[in-house]
Amino acid sequence: MTAHISTLGDLLNTAGTQWRVYDMGRKITKIDKALFNQLENGQVPYPYPLAGHALIAIQFWDNQATADPYVWFLKMPLDEQSKLVLASRDHFANMVLEALGTELTGEQADGKLDNNPYVFTPNANKLAAFNALLKTELKRPASQYYEFTEQFFAGNLTDDAWQSIAVQGLADFAFRLDHGQNSANLAKVWTSLPQEVQQPLSAMLEHVEINTQLAELFFAQFEKAIAENNLNLLINNMRALSGSKAQGLKSQLVEQVLASELGSQPDVLLTLAGRYWLCFEKPEALFKLLDAAANNEQMPELFPSIFADLVAIPSLRPHVLGILRAENRSDTLSRAIGRLFS
Repeated sequence: MTAHISTLGDLLNTAGTQWRVYDMGRKITKIDKALFNQLENGQVPYPYPLAGHALIAIQFWDNQATADPYVWFLKMPLDEQSKLVLASRDHFANMVLEALGTELTGEQADGKLDNNPYVFTPNANKLAAFNALLKTELKRPASQYYEFTEQFFAGNLTDDAWQSIAVQGLADFAFRLDHGQNSANLAKVWTSLPQEVQQPLSAMLEHVEINTQLAELFFAQFEKAIAENNLNLLINNMRALSGSKAQGLKSQLVEQVLASELGSQPDVLLTLAGRYWLCFEKPEALFKLLDAAANNEQMPELFPSIFADLVAIPSLRPHVLGILRAENRSDTLSRAIGRLFS
């Protein structure tokens, strides 16, 4: 039975399941099956590596499923070229076959992989966002926390009602911005939200393609934060805007924040590297980011961690390595690079 099972895709197909794959490391992103097949065969590097791993969610269900699908959250090691370590993939597949055979769904599957070394638990924000995404993709009702949150943003509750909002409610709201007046309601109240709501909501919006009106609002608030030197406001609006398709606005944001007083703050630089990585395919932006990280004296580990993060991303790797050969580097950046290799 197991002889022809050479990939996780084979395993899921042999078990008769429908399945989907998502990246859970940076922004929750669907990975299509053709790309996943190439990744599993070691043909291409993993596009969204994080700390030397691919953090993926595999959602699967059998064709008779009425209950919620099963999800495996897997942390699979990558090699130095960001390709999947196939021995680890095989090891995981064999452990699944030993524990479950090819009966991947049903009661016998519950809890069987709890101690598996490749299984991880995403943080609370990512779990809430993933749960909200699945509900919208499967056209299932939102969680029990959604209605209260929707009412809050519609202005139908008292001002202090925000204290009763659940993280899952914020996630459901973020993934349902196209329902009713949700998007317009968010635009109306965004600037007056308490930090305790704006901050976790911005963490959900990272995974959502917001509309142009919201993108422009978040960008205007980002500029206000720079003018007022307000770090919390800056980070919230950077995060909220990061899932947008407005590449021009995002490139402007990167340029402006790196030129600002807040541009040397570790949280700002880590937010840029983690969420705006596509903007750093432009060598001058990448140069400024690495220079700012090298110049940060509060956190000596900041430069090596950002360098390691970006050099692992396949689309950025040639640009990051190019900076090692650049002649017009500042002394600080040259010294920081020197320390990497000493």
